[in-house]
Amino acid sequence: MTVRNVAQAINDALDEALANEERVMILGEDVGRTGGVFRVTDGLLEKYGSDRVVDTPVAESGIVGVGLGLAVGGMRPVCEIQFMGFSYPAFDQVISHVSRMRNRSRHRFTVPMVIRMPYGGGIGAAEHHSESTEAIYAHTPGLKVVVPSTPSDAKGLLLAAIDDPDPVIFLEPIRLYRSVKEEIPDGTDHRRPIGSARVERSGSDVTLVTWGAMTTETRRAADSLAETGVSAEVIDLRTLVPWDRDTVFSSVARTGRLVVVHEAPLTGGMGGEIVATVAENCLYDLEAAPVRVTGWDTVFPLKKSEHHYLPGVDRIVGTVERTLEN
Repeated sequence: MTVRNVAQAINDALDEALANEERVMILGEDVGRTGGVFRVTDGLLEKYGSDRVVDTPVAESGIVGVGLGLAVGGMRPVCEIQFMGFSYPAFDQVISHVSRMRNRSRHRFTVPMVIRMPYGGGIGAAEHHSESTEAIYAHTPGLKVVVPSTPSDAKGLLLAAIDDPDPVIFLEPIRLYRSVKEEIPDGTDHRRPIGSARVERSGSDVTLVTWGAMTTETRRAADSLAETGVSAEVIDLRTLVPWDRDTVFSSVARTGRLVVVHEAPLTGGMGGEIVATVAENCLYDLEAAPVRVTGWDTVFPLKKSEHHYLPGVDRIVGTVERTLEN
């Protein structure tokens, strides 16, 4: 067993993939000599050389476009975009080509590529360095969207994403990179299935569904609720597309209440999709209307206002308490 944080676990997964599959390569801004803006690819250039760990120009559309060509040509590229908010210049490539190639070619070609993006707030940056726009990618047919929240899941899900025959958007919560540690078994196949949620904490009074950095806040909220006698079940989705409906439905059938927590803005967020799907399929199990705890419908604020924007324990607990009153 080795204790790893999220950044180290991702580095381990990339190291293992590069070692075991010669078609895997990494490309992105500063991924080589610098080891990435968050040092996630540190040491891989020295180990595998500049043909497989490629520093690119500052051109996100070019990074994804080259990755697309490599993938269609038989490689398994892992493209890094420095921050999720920098991905928009590449969105034309993603929505027009990467996500459509299987359908457009009638399954003759697939795009086995991963696009890694650090994302989310809580690090004192602003706007493009901190926003959460996962719903844009979740709304694009042909993409899988994965969001780990633990070192073990980060390693296992990234290995599964690299193996996947279709494109995967792999979102990495920035503030969890070095704030969460756990033991990871050595020398075992550590892959995690894409599309399977993890029950972080069992409970019987309310279901809390979340992902990414909000998993930590939601778990703390569940701990606080437990002190008042409220038993909250916490589900870490881990994958937004496809999301694990069966696990959520089963939990709601037992608890009768649903609260979805995410840091992206409220309007058009994934929380609305989950709430609507539960309402459509679990109406007679619900004892109260499903609700959301989210970021606000504003541009991500400057550092001193972050704590007003990001959902925290108090907001989550207060929402759960109001739901239990119904």
